[in-house]
Amino acid sequence: MKKLIIPLFLLVSGFVFSQVSVSAPQQNANRWTFGGGIGLGFGSNSSFNLSASPRVGYMLTNDLEGGVTGSVSWQTSDFYRSTMFGVGPFVNYYIARMFYVGANYQHYFINYKDKYYDYRMNTEENALYLGGGYMQRIGNNSFMQLGLMYNVLWKEDSSIFSSGLIPNIGFVVGL
Repeated sequence: MKKLIIPLFLLVSGFVFSQVSVSAPQQNANRWTFGGGIGLGFGSNSSFNLSASPRVGYMLTNDLEGGVTGSVSWQTSDFYRSTMFGVGPFVNYYIARMFYVGANYQHYFINYKDKYYDYRMNTEENALYLGGGYMQRIGNNSFMQLGLMYNVLWKEDSSIFSSGLIPNIGFVVGL
């Protein structure tokens, strides 16, 4: 299944971003940006994870962007099932359109069910991610972002998340 999904994702991504004109750079009158990322994971004990994180931003200056991002995640395995929704503001500062630093606040709504013990939990958690990364141009005003973020509100003994460090891969159109 993995051998089919990854090439299909790359093919669809290539098709979507090939629609962007690669002419000479020009001043973009539209200051809105759109993007996000998707994730797919498989693991032991029949675990499966599907996630999506759309974002909408506005260029406040040529290098400073602010906006709203959301996230949704579905996870299941032989032992548990969970659904998580998150929403919050973000800000990114772009350095020469090659690097970025940013902050992202998320408020999560989490629904968890342990299949083995028949335990259910509905909870909420806040996260403040700080970090940055590298940007690769994939079109006239489109970029792929590769980075690391750290949740500075993460506490090992009270968080639903296993770690505060989060790698991220996403796409942005409109920069």
